[in-house]
Amino acid sequence: MPHVPVPVSPPAPPPAPVALAAEVADAVADGRPVVALESTLLAHGLPSPQNRAAADDLEAAVRRHGAVPATVAVLDGVPRVGLSPAELDRVCGGGLVKLSVRDLGVAVGLRRDGATTVAATAALAYAVGVPLFATGGLGGVHRGARDSWDVSADLAALASTGVLVVCSGVKSILDVPATLEVLETASVPVLGYRTDAFPGFYRRDSGHPVPWRVDTPADAAAVWRAHRALGSPAGMVLAQPVPTGDELDAGLHDRLLDEGMALVARRGISGKDVTPALLEHFHAGSGGASLHTNLALVRANAELAAQVAVALASAGRHP
Repeated sequence: MPHVPVPVSPPAPPPAPVALAAEVADAVADGRPVVALESTLLAHGLPSPQNRAAADDLEAAVRRHGAVPATVAVLDGVPRVGLSPAELDRVCGGGLVKLSVRDLGVAVGLRRDGATTVAATAALAYAVGVPLFATGGLGGVHRGARDSWDVSADLAALASTGVLVVCSGVKSILDVPATLEVLETASVPVLGYRTDAFPGFYRRDSGHPVPWRVDTPADAAAVWRAHRALGSPAGMVLAQPVPTGDELDAGLHDRLLDEGMALVARRGISGKDVTPALLEHFHAGSGGASLHTNLALVRANAELAAQVAVALASAGRHP
């Protein structure tokens, strides 16, 4: 008898591209202020249980200033902008891979859980119409990149993604002047918020100036509107120093940095594993002082991002 093929069910299609929490979707549709928050900070940048407390703290900081928080992650293969408390528990519970832009399609296709970096968070926020994003520090050009070619995808993402990122500069473990040069080459504006010095994450002054300075959220919003109106595809950096009383002691910072760089060289740590290893060394070696600084600066950045988001939304309602 002739061969009768056995019906084979086609593979299930991948999940929907991006899922918005109902509150975030309503705010975007109504033109109300929204601030995106990254999840790599929670999954890889802070220890447990401080990371879960920080997740609530950052969202509350955004709300206090009149904006809707939208923490971003990939769960069960679905990119999500805005997370429930149970989803935040999952992000902070461990086991999430670190996702940059190149990894998003892989994580979706394989239905994995992942925490989004600055680059991936910016891409997903931009895709759903959220132009404001708060984080701790940008990725950048790593020391020794002349030989290793180790340059964070955050910089390439900022060159092509129309999102305003509020941060505290770049971590001092990076090559700060080279990072600023790459941002200049990519035509990404860098603004200092109430400072003429580019911040160095744990330290208020990296030793390098910022090209431009703004002193109010309204001025930052005005610069962003003009930047976008002129047709630039690039994002923008609004760099705010860590609050004065929360800055890490200079001597302690320099000692931990030297020790940390020697540690990663000795262990052969490279690529995306360098930053988590160095942050862990800072947290352990400072007796918790660097963790306090990290939390203080990202909270301040969430508050500033919310204020700029409110100014942007207000201008949109009242041209």
